[in-house]
Amino acid sequence: MRLKNKVAVITGGASGIGEATAWLFANEGAKVVIGDVAESKMEIADKIKETGGEALFVHCDVSDYYSVRHLMEKATDTYGKLDILVACAGIPEKHGPVHELDQDYWQKVLDINLTGVMLSNKYAIPYMLKNGKGAIVNMGSFMAHVGITNSAAYSAAKAAVVNLTRAEAVTYAKQGIRVNSVSPGTTESPALKYFTKEQIQETIDHNPMKRLGKPEEVAKAVLFLVSDDASFITGTDLHVDGGYTAQ
Repeated sequence: MRLKNKVAVITGGASGIGEATAWLFANEGAKVVIGDVAESKMEIADKIKETGGEALFVHCDVSDYYSVRHLMEKATDTYGKLDILVACAGIPEKHGPVHELDQDYWQKVLDINLTGVMLSNKYAIPYMLKNGKGAIVNMGSFMAHVGITNSAAYSAAKAAVVNLTRAEAVTYAKQGIRVNSVSPGTTESPALKYFTKEQIQETIDHNPMKRLGKPEEVAKAVLFLVSDDASFITGTDLHVDGGYTAQ
């Protein structure tokens, strides 16, 4: 029960890595607040409760500052505090070269994958400052660290998230708030529907472990970083990619 009595907000918590993190946190004793646009999956909170956990679903569009602010207010109004933030909400991109990239689509990817992370941090941190402590994990990607053909918007957004994390880490270290990021490799998640079978197989072939990651494997890395086991770790980007970026 490493997170007993902790209150954790997880954006994008209704599917993929976010959902796996919500379940793991609940099993570790946290009160979990799932923020997601997918209201059709709000039953996840009920399922967590059925297993003895504590969870709340709040509709949230991370690209909208009002929606993010409401998420944090709802979490603190319900549970009285906010200890942990996992900024996991994001969308994949339609791959293509920069000269064919639609500017509106570029902006949409950045609005959700980068600005959404910033807004989640912006509205969570004041509550952590009141506590005098807190832990944040922002979701990066292996694509923040290597060049991927025909990936402009997503790679740019995730690289910015990693450096945003470093900047926040040194900004809030004295106030007791730790800020880290996790950079997963290609992971078994709903986002895979945007990839062809050939693209998925190519990723597997290039990975030293010759497989995709599992959401639970990434969630365990997130759990470590928000737990007291990582009490002297801040500003770190933890690669959970099967060795992809080590090559």
